Amino acid sequence: MSTPKPKTFESSLEELERIVRELEQGELPLEKSLELFEQGVKLSRECQERLNQAERRIEVLMRDNQGRPTVKPFEAETDLNAASAEEDFS
Repeated sequence: MSTPKPKTFESSLEELERIVRELEQGELPLEKSLELFEQGVKLSRECQERLNQAERRIEVLMRDNQGRPTVKPFEAETDLNAASAEEDFS
């Protein structure tokens, strides 16, 4: 018997979204709702930990030539688009 392959972040997030949709419908018996809620909490924690690991990896990659971490504010694509739009009106 082989060990199960770990899920990807994307597959875990997809499963979490499916659970949320099922719970939002409100048609499940209490026990099934609790079971899905527990699975959702577990998946949420797993996803958060993967995001934290990714952030730590990015911080390691974002070091200067002397090994010191460099911090730059994150500019989401929507922030960049909004800034561009504001510049167009100036």
